[in-house]
Amino acid sequence: MSNVENSASDPVTDSIFGKIARKEIPVDAVYEDDFVIAFRDMSPQAPVHILVIPKKPVENALALTDADREMAGAVLVAAAEVARRLGIAESGIRIVLNAGADGGQTVPYLHAHILGGRHLGWPPG
Repeated sequence: MSNVENSASDPVTDSIFGKIARKEIPVDAVYEDDFVIAFRDMSPQAPVHILVIPKKPVENALALTDADREMAGAVLVAAAEVARRLGIAESGIRIVLNAGADGGQTVPYLHAHILGGRHLGWPPG
């Protein structure tokens, strides 16, 4: 493949979360393991609002395949661990995965929102 072909832009890997996953943009991680990085949302919607992103670039939950089972599970395991570490596991959390424009996804990279620290009403939107 030529350099021209390699330089094609990929909205997933070129997204801010892709750059964070590759450690090109530093974050103050509240949790990290071999599969994911978790950090505080820049525009929190609750007293605790953490984003969990996989290190493997995936557009959203609708793009997951059978090969992503371990990574997808790691996102949920990380959410539970973050809730315990931040002291919101006892009162409860909401985990949100937005997928696609109508689902409210604004960054083309799989990410889970962990929301807590207050009562969260229903329906959400």
